[in-house]
Amino acid sequence: MSDKLKIGLMGTGRIGQVHAASVAAVPDTTLHWVCDPFVDGAKATAERYGAARVATDPAEVLDSGDVDAIIVASPTPTHVDLISAAIDAAIPVLCEKPIDLDIARVDALREKARTASVPVILGFNRRFDPHFAELHRRVERGDIGRLEQLTITSRDPEPAPAAYIAVSGGIFRDMTIHDFDMARFFIPDIVEVTARGAQQFSTVIAEAGDYDAAVVTLRGAGGELITITNSRHSAYGYDQRIEAFGPGGLLQVGNVGPTVVRAYGAESVEGIAPYHSFFLERYTEAYRLELAAFVEAIRGRPSTSPGFEDGRAALVLADAAVRSAAEGVSVDVDLNA
Repeated sequence: MSDKLKIGLMGTGRIGQVHAASVAAVPDTTLHWVCDPFVDGAKATAERYGAARVATDPAEVLDSGDVDAIIVASPTPTHVDLISAAIDAAIPVLCEKPIDLDIARVDALREKARTASVPVILGFNRRFDPHFAELHRRVERGDIGRLEQLTITSRDPEPAPAAYIAVSGGIFRDMTIHDFDMARFFIPDIVEVTARGAQQFSTVIAEAGDYDAAVVTLRGAGGELITITNSRHSAYGYDQRIEAFGPGGLLQVGNVGPTVVRAYGAESVEGIAPYHSFFLERYTEAYRLELAAFVEAIRGRPSTSPGFEDGRAALVLADAAVRSAAEGVSVDVDLNA
């Protein structure tokens, strides 16, 4: 293995472009392979980021002997097969969430992932956001005492395109799944899920049989309460906040904007620019740090990255939320089963 890891990128859609940019930004990595069945997209990405080789078949990358790790940023139905193939080839893999929309397919891969000889990492990048990571560090240090309540707010500026919504698996498996993982970052053992969804503004999302807004309450094994609030639109930009409460006080991360400059005048005070309008702008540093942590795991150093079991747990919680919202009941879960 060379000093600079050769990365193979599977998929060149929106999230693929995010990962390609991260590979280019991390000194220890170089984009060597780009793979996409739509060869024009693969060629364009390879040219933009200086990748040496292009493929339309993942097997060509995995069998090449010329790649140190892969990043799976292809559509969700391809994830299980690509993770499995990477394990067979003894190639470390970082896969975007979710592992799959079907927990049975995830569980069929579970033992293979558990015994893999290489890192199998899930792309829950928000754990690496410097602001959220600092809040987590301070909770772990005991700054507010025992964590009693966690409040997570996550609202997108606008819905994804209709074609994406139709195959996304729904708001709980697509959007809230990040918040489920963030909840487990702070409180790993969650035992109960209560979810409510609403169709408040989007006829497109309603016609797809999905919700455009949701509120979820989770209960931890120690009695901790977690509240997650989601919406598919936000007029003021990408709304990403966390609040942790305990007997010793409160820790809070507010929204991050493009500037800290505030304007004061006769018409208004403390005026600031709108918050970021795209997840890449908000989480650029988180994606870079996620990749840097993947590199550490590849090199055999202690890993701080979420793994296959974290991806499975987030999907179990998402499935429970789907059932809870549909049936109007609280759902018990056992993430250790």
